[in-house]
Amino acid sequence: MNTLNRREWLRMSAAGLAGTSVSGWFDSWARAAAVAPARRRSCILLWMSGGPSQMDTFDLKPGHANGGPYRPISTSVPGIQISEHLPKLSARIEHLALVRSMSTKEGDHRRGTFKLHTGHLPQGPIHYPTLGSLLSKELGTGDAPLPNFVSIGPYRFVSPAAFGPGFLGPEYSPLVVGDGQQGPQAPGQTDYARALRVRNLDLPGGVDLAQADARLEILDGLNADFLAGRPDLPAQSHRTAYRKAVRMMRSAAVEAFGFDDEPGQLRDAYGRNRFGQGCLLARRLVERGVPFVEVSLNSIAATGVFGWDTHRDNFESVKQLSAVLDAGWATLLDDLERRGLLDSTLIVWMGEFGRTPKINGGQGRDHFPNAWSTVLSGGGIKGGSVVGKTSRSGTEVVERPVSVPDLLATVCNGLGIDPLKQNMSNVGRPIRIVDPAAEAIDEIVA
Repeated sequence: MNTLNRREWLRMSAAGLAGTSVSGWFDSWARAAAVAPARRRSCILLWMSGGPSQMDTFDLKPGHANGGPYRPISTSVPGIQISEHLPKLSARIEHLALVRSMSTKEGDHRRGTFKLHTGHLPQGPIHYPTLGSLLSKELGTGDAPLPNFVSIGPYRFVSPAAFGPGFLGPEYSPLVVGDGQQGPQAPGQTDYARALRVRNLDLPGGVDLAQADARLEILDGLNADFLAGRPDLPAQSHRTAYRKAVRMMRSAAVEAFGFDDEPGQLRDAYGRNRFGQGCLLARRLVERGVPFVEVSLNSIAATGVFGWDTHRDNFESVKQLSAVLDAGWATLLDDLERRGLLDSTLIVWMGEFGRTPKINGGQGRDHFPNAWSTVLSGGGIKGGSVVGKTSRSGTEVVERPVSVPDLLATVCNGLGIDPLKQNMSNVGRPIRIVDPAAEAIDEIVA
């Protein structure tokens, strides 16, 4: 980080005092990446809150009683079939690696969400960091206006610790945009651009920079003795937050959060919904050098349920969710490729677990961690491939079981990150990015 003297910091921080929300955004990507983003690698995590049904998306079982009513369709790669409700992705399967043999033991939303985000279980005194904090620490730098890690519309209520920086500290917290804590999206709600803007980036009406400088002078004087006597992490984090906040506010990079320059046709293609416009924002951020962006697909008005948690009416709900997913993800692939960014951007699709092969009495599917699917695509991944196999009934993995650490090690390798690199934990014990027992899926790493 570039050093600042007191006067420079006061001037840079003025707007922060005047009304900036600094809840959780700190380190950022270097300015050079905005000029040549292909020099650096990025990761976009498409998080499917609630746990999507593998048997109604990427691992269908036609002809079996567990299969349900969906038909499999052929894709751009001979021999690979996916759901009929993902037609746009089926035409781009050459970019996707389907992992059909995930196997875990966590069928609880809280524990499963934590496990997939951190590679660990929420137990003991160690505060494990979320994946975005871990990877952006390796991929990012700290001297530019945009944050290293942006989380779009996360539903954190189910497992708050799964979305935080853990022992890495607040410097590696995400900038959170969009309110994923809200309920289902209301029909007719279309002002998604406003919902995805970062709040309080401008000075309040009637306050100019000179006035803001003066106010911050007063604040600094009042706080000087307090900070001198308490040189601990919270106080330092507060000061760091203001520095980062103001750097972002006064940079042209903040335009990433506005969509006014995007063609209406492209916005339509992504989908005029939180997830679709979140994918568009992810592209805009990656284009400007942000190394890690998480986009959550939570509840939509058409289903009225928590994301993909389809205990009842699974087939109609998944059909509606698939339409949102298909448009957003497929357009993201095309948009990144058109801009020369797909080869340097790895996209991860996953939820906390899968759904039961057996259909319950409410025409739904329940929690099922035994055998389910995740998907990797884009940079660092050999697309048009399938890893693992489940039984004809879908109840068990019969070829190439993949654990959560295996998956995360594969993500690291695809991004050029050493999964065995260590960070010092809050208990003074070094912790590797991924469990050293992990076996990466090397056959799909480009």
